[in-house]
Amino acid sequence: MTATDRSIELINVAAQAAADKLAHDIIAYDVSDVLSITDAFLLASAPNDRQVKSIVDEIEEKLNKELGAKPVRREGDRDARWILLDYVDIVVHVQHSEERVFYALERLWKDCPELDLPEDAKATRGKGAKHAEQQEADADSAGDLR
Repeated sequence: MTATDRSIELINVAAQAAADKLAHDIIAYDVSDVLSITDAFLLASAPNDRQVKSIVDEIEEKLNKELGAKPVRREGDRDARWILLDYVDIVVHVQHSEERVFYALERLWKDCPELDLPEDAKATRGKGAKHAEQQEADADSAGDLR
C-alpha cells in the first residue's frame, strides 16, 4: 500500500508552508506500509520555539485555506519544542532543532520510502547543520572578544 493522492497533496502543501516560514531539513516519509493509522509523516525543524510555532501556524493555515483540512489533534503547543499536527491522513512533526537531533525520527523511519517534495522544501536540507555551525562560530568569536 502507498500513500494516497490526498495524503501526498496534504504533504506537499504542508512542506511548502514550512519552507515559506524557513523551516530546516524538511522531509516526508510514506509510512502507510508500516502504520495503519496514517499514510505519511512530515518532519521539519527550526532553531527556536517561536519559529516552531510560526511554522505550525502557517502549515495549519495553508492546509485549511487551500485544502479545507483541519487537524483532528494538535499537541505540544505549551513548550513549542515539538508540535504535532494530526490530520489522520498525515502527521506533521515540527521540532526544535535540539529535539530533532535528540529524537532522530529519521533513523526510526529510514526504511520507509521518502516522498518527493516541492523544490523549496528540498532546498532546506542541511540548513539545520549550517545554522548550528554558524551559532558555534558566533559563540567562538564572542568568546574571543572577552
